[in-house]
Amino acid sequence: MKYEVPIWEKSTLSLEEAAAYTGIGIQKLRDISADDRCDFVLWNGTKRMFKRKKLEDYLDRAYSI
Repeated sequence: MKYEVPIWEKSTLSLEEAAAYTGIGIQKLRDISADDRCDFVLWNGTKRMFKRKKLEDYLDRAYSI
């Protein structure tokens, strides 16, 4: 039996999940998370994972992206 955690309860999101969750395009998420100072991205090797709560905080503070 496979248990699947709802997207709004996950602590980290894949690029595709983050795009679906926020409504922001995959390429735009790649662009804004490519900066070394980005505090809402966690790298697992070459895989980019988004810290959901920090991403939400970033979007709450952003005027435009």
